[in-house]
Amino acid sequence: MICVAGAGAFGTALAISLAANGPVILWSRDPDHAQEMRKARENPRRLAGIALPDNVTVTSDFDTIPPEIPVLLAVPMQQLRPMAQTHADQLTGRPLIACCKGIELQTGQGPTAILSSILPGTPTAILTGPSFAADIARGLPTALTLACTDPDLGETLQGALSTPTLRLYRTTDTAGAELGGALKNVIAIAAGAVMGAGLGDSARAALMTRGYAEMTRLAVAMGARPETLAGLSGFGDLVLTCTGTQSRNYRFGHALGAAAEFDPNITVEGAATARAALTRAHEAGVDLPITAAVVALLDGSLSVLQVMDRLLSRPLKEE
Repeated sequence: MICVAGAGAFGTALAISLAANGPVILWSRDPDHAQEMRKARENPRRLAGIALPDNVTVTSDFDTIPPEIPVLLAVPMQQLRPMAQTHADQLTGRPLIACCKGIELQTGQGPTAILSSILPGTPTAILTGPSFAADIARGLPTALTLACTDPDLGETLQGALSTPTLRLYRTTDTAGAELGGALKNVIAIAAGAVMGAGLGDSARAALMTRGYAEMTRLAVAMGARPETLAGLSGFGDLVLTCTGTQSRNYRFGHALGAAAEFDPNITVEGAATARAALTRAHEAGVDLPITAAVVALLDGSLSVLQVMDRLLSRPLKEE
């Protein structure tokens, strides 16, 4: 049995996929939302039209979740700390798999560091990589990275969380997996802005390439292995989110570039991550021109065309 805590689109999709292996508990913090899902046997708010399997149980009561079973924490990055603090008693001691992407704005920490600071001694891992919730829920083939510093636990979780259509690759490099998944959202905002401003596919390709170099520089400076960034959690996720219109970060950037409205109720992790990453980069002495440009766009201090001029006027150098 597995528990997925967080009934957004991604958490619901994971519950649907994992149901192929056995019973799944899907937890929602909103009792009304949980009741809606129990009645409709789908998630009408976040993943309408895709049925919940019969062995998915929906609840809003954490105390009903059996002790010791693994919990996948599918909540937005900036909500991970308060969620873990609120439910610390129920989460302590069981394997916790973070399924969020980003860097905490206040502390600059990633998901596993946050969990370890609140629940010391509790085993943690992170599940990340190129994936859209609708693809996973519909059973389309998807490959993700499972990162866990404990290789034995990582292997156990890899077996428990892999399904016929969800293939997991494991690594012990949690820093690399976390940072790849976080930083690609920043580059996706920039890619969306490029396309929204009508700058073209060639400009997007250049931005993605230089953005990948930027991601790797910061990640390595923060203790990650460069080969992790070349894998699913880095390069793979970068490609998906910079080219797929299902990406919230890409769509947000597109709205910025086109000077269009964007739904403020949609979570855009890359916005907070850009600011947190820029702070960490300054501390580490790492140059992140694209991330700095995204922050300038977010703050309204520069337009897309001004950002483009600034990036194109940087000194010429070797690749």
